[in-house]
Amino acid sequence: MQLRFILLLIWTLLACDVGHAADLALVGGKIYPSPTATPIESGSIIVHDGRIVALGPNATVKIPRHAKVIDCKGLVITAGFWNSHVHILTPGLLHAESLSSAQIASQLEEMLTRWGFTSVFDIASVLANTNLIRHRIESGEVKGPRILTVGEPFWIKGGTPVYVRDFLQTNQISIPEVESVTQAAERARQQIHAGADGIKIFVNSIEADGILTMPLELAKVITAEAHGAGKPVFAHVANREGIEVALQSSVDILAHTTPVTGSWTSSLDGKLGATIKSILDDLKPEAAYFAEDNGERTGYIFFDMKESSQLPAIAEPWFLAFNARLTVRPAMNAQDLAEGNSGIERAVKGYGKARWLNKITKPCIWFCSRRWLRLLPAE
Repeated sequence: MQLRFILLLIWTLLACDVGHAADLALVGGKIYPSPTATPIESGSIIVHDGRIVALGPNATVKIPRHAKVIDCKGLVITAGFWNSHVHILTPGLLHAESLSSAQIASQLEEMLTRWGFTSVFDIASVLANTNLIRHRIESGEVKGPRILTVGEPFWIKGGTPVYVRDFLQTNQISIPEVESVTQAAERARQQIHAGADGIKIFVNSIEADGILTMPLELAKVITAEAHGAGKPVFAHVANREGIEVALQSSVDILAHTTPVTGSWTSSLDGKLGATIKSILDDLKPEAAYFAEDNGERTGYIFFDMKESSQLPAIAEPWFLAFNARLTVRPAMNAQDLAEGNSGIERAVKGYGKARWLNKITKPCIWFCSRRWLRLLPAE
């Protein structure tokens, strides 16, 4: 039997003015709360002010008195899809100020919503134009997905990619080329202030006579500005040199692989070890061990931290280089334990029984120091 799906839940909500809309109830559908959760065979979803506030079997969900009810019997309801690499730069979406709501909605449906995409990350467009489109979506004027955007990408002097030059000229789009560190930093700040949710840099630009590579200092300053504002950085790479610049400047996402240069070399893979060594050389730990923990690459770093104010300098290199998850816990070495014996004895006398000490049949050995740092890769 062919099933019909409700994929565009968020899109449906955005079709009305959610700021003033009545509650919405989707009733009687088969609901998949998540890819791993057991489906609800006949359930209901309540949406209030654009947010899901209740979900469960029909018998457990109370339908608000004035809610708009959609009968979903025979339908399947699941979360919408994300597309993290789109361009709101097609001819049909440019110059949105002169387009009707129906024209914009039709373009978005053709490109995104008919495929179930309810949230997208646009990684190259005209920021002012994309802001206008998403404002019209958010106001309920246009049906469309939630859009995150980087706006105009950054490329170096002479680095406008050869394959977009004619398109930009034909559509009267001007994207400036970055010529200096100062200009790059200022433009990154301006785009973020104007509403960009991230930044994209063309570490490599494909030109008619070869591939240009963005200088490392430019890539670093742009990435630093974005990270300082809590925004991710996408990198367009085309060769091994570009990958190395992207890694050294701590970008978050490589938007493309590099098929023209073949497989990544062992020397490039070796950057992991070199980066870890550099961080450990600065930290100077008492010991460092690396192992597997629940299927994840994990490091146990033992070091002496005298003041809590040292923590940012200790943690940030792992965050920036590996996007790692960190756990910091106090620990003791043998000398610390010996000095703490008097406290243990007082605790036993005050709260335990003295014979507790006599029942220890095996020695307790402490292989740790004053602090240990557990590193896990980000999920």
